[in-house]
Amino acid sequence: MAKEQREQAGQTEASRGTAASAAVDLRSAEQSQDVVEIDLKELFFALLAQWKLILLVTLIGAVILGAYHTFFVDSSYEAEAIIYITSNDSVISLSDLQVSSQLTEDYAIIIKSRPVLNQVIEELGLDMDYKELEELVSVNNPDSTHMIEITVVTDNLEMSRNIVNSLLNASITQIYQVIGSGEPTIVDYSEAEAVEDVTPSLLRYIVLGALAGFVLACMFIVVRVLMNTLIRTEEDVEKYLGLPVLASVPYYRAAK
Repeated sequence: MAKEQREQAGQTEASRGTAASAAVDLRSAEQSQDVVEIDLKELFFALLAQWKLILLVTLIGAVILGAYHTFFVDSSYEAEAIIYITSNDSVISLSDLQVSSQLTEDYAIIIKSRPVLNQVIEELGLDMDYKELEELVSVNNPDSTHMIEITVVTDNLEMSRNIVNSLLNASITQIYQVIGSGEPTIVDYSEAEAVEDVTPSLLRYIVLGALAGFVLACMFIVVRVLMNTLIRTEEDVEKYLGLPVLASVPYYRAAK
C-alpha cells in the first residue's frame, strides 16, 4: 500500500514538472512572438513600390506651403541704427573703455525700457502699446566692441526706419539722464536705402513643404508595413510562424 502511494506521488511530481516546463515553453513562445523584427530591405522595397504616392504627397506639401507664403506671409523690413558707447572727452583712457564695456548691458536695458518706448509711440503716433513695440525691437552688442546695434523689424519700410531713428534719439537722452555720463555717440542713422527686406523667400517655403510631405508619406508607408500582420507568401509562414511549408495551392483566375 505504501509502495503504491509512493508511486502515485512520483507520478504526480512528474506531471507537475511536465506542466511547469510546458508553461515555461509557452511563455517563451509568447515572448518570442512579441519581438518585432524590422526588415530594412522590406521597408526599402515597400517605399520604392509606393514612389508615386511619395511624389504626390511631396508635391502637395510644396504647393500648400507655397500658397501659404503667397497669401498669408507679410513682408518684413529690418532697419538698423548703431551707437558707440564711450566718453565724449577728447582723450579716452583705458579706464574709460573698461567702464563703457561694463555699461553696455545697462544701456541695452535702457533702450528697451518703457519710458523710451512710450516716447517713441507718442512721437510717431503708433497704434500699439509699449509691449507690442518691444517685440519689434532687438538690441545687440557685438563681441569685443563698444557698439550697440538697435534693430527694428516691421511690415513697412518707412515705419521700420522711423521707429529705429526715433528710438535712437529717445534712448540717447534717457541714457544721459539715467547714467549721468557723456552721451553715446551716434555712429549710423537708418536710411531708406539701408533697410533690408528680410521676408522668408518663396523657395524656402516650397522646399520645407516638399520635405514635410516626403517625410509624412514615408512615415505612413513604414507604419502601414509594420502594422500589416497578413501572411501572403511562403516566406511569411516560415518567418512569422516558424513552420515549414509542405505544399502550396496556386491561385487560379479564370479568363473572361
